[in-house]
Amino acid sequence: MRAVRWMVIGSVGSALLIVGIAGRQVGKEVVFGMLGPLVAAGVSWALVERTYLRSPERLTGLMIGGFATKMVFFGGYVAVMLKVLALHPVPFVASFTGSFIVLYAVEALLMRRLFAGG
Repeated sequence: MRAVRWMVIGSVGSALLIVGIAGRQVGKEVVFGMLGPLVAAGVSWALVERTYLRSPERLTGLMIGGFATKMVFFGGYVAVMLKVLALHPVPFVASFTGSFIVLYAVEALLMRRLFAGG
């Protein structure tokens, strides 16, 4: 759970920095662009860590199921944000993409450390 807290702190900090630089007019798009990847990466990491520590042989199945779940989640999330909330697409997609890449790179590094026994 410590890693998830750092993901949240990093996301909030970067959102504040981006809104401070770009202006409040993109604040909603930046926050919602980061929120989806943050929730998905946080939940994913918590489940991976718990499963690996309790029963490592179940991890592959969990990750396959998680991949399918995330595909559905992200498709629905982006559709709702752009169609229902009518967010401006460019700042939302930029924030979403940047957060997605960074958070999943962090998750990959955390997995590498976990699997190495660190």
